[in-house]
Amino acid sequence: KMMEALPNLEIIAQFGVGYDNIDVETARDRHIAVTNTPDVLTDDTADTALALLMGVSRRVAEGDMYVRTGKWAHGPMGLGASLSNKTVGIVGLGRIGSAIATRCMAFNMKIVYHGRSPKPDVPYPFYADLVEMAGAVDYLVLACAGGESTRHLVDRRVLGAMKPKAFIINISRGSVIDQETLVEFLVNRKIAGAGLDVFSHEPNVPDELKSLDTVVLTPHIGSATIETRTAMGRLVLDNLSAHFAGRPLLTPVL
Repeated sequence: KMMEALPNLEIIAQFGVGYDNIDVETARDRHIAVTNTPDVLTDDTADTALALLMGVSRRVAEGDMYVRTGKWAHGPMGLGASLSNKTVGIVGLGRIGSAIATRCMAFNMKIVYHGRSPKPDVPYPFYADLVEMAGAVDYLVLACAGGESTRHLVDRRVLGAMKPKAFIINISRGSVIDQETLVEFLVNRKIAGAGLDVFSHEPNVPDELKSLDTVVLTPHIGSATIETRTAMGRLVLDNLSAHFAGRPLLTPVL
């Protein structure tokens, strides 16, 4: 409807790498160029995944509140979970997924992955079946694209296959997880915890998630650093300048 309301529209320059919020097929039919901002946000988004992974494993947010509220004076906090020698299953081994894998290796973690097909020249074991991979890992990290093709990719079958001591980390899109089922599994302690940067209906987050001490929640901050947001903005403007100057687009989706 927005494209129909803008008959002179020539280009949609997305401020972000994901473009599941754009009707790409309609843009293609109307010969409207679409660009995004890949690469420049890879490192910071991967860092966010590791921050969530570390935070939920070592109970960082809970520990902060333990100190602030004076509970430490009454005894030590409970134990967290070690990362070393644990297995991480990455869903979507693209730019960001690969960067996450590199960081996990630095923590002496074992890497496996799931995607549409195996990646050439990738040393990590590939799982064609996501349910099978979910049952084999200690951490399930979601780094795939959003959109209808991955909507509720992580459903009851996937969550049900996870170990009771396993964690799930999501820095992709909230739509990738069946959020209602995830809440059920977390509340009933069927999985150990979650680190979530994205949600189904942002900025609304279920109260059940907010009440859990096994969950670390962040407000979609994957790329939210001064350096990366500046680079993203520059890339948006550079794509616009290239389009209106008749030059090739820097990062075209269409």
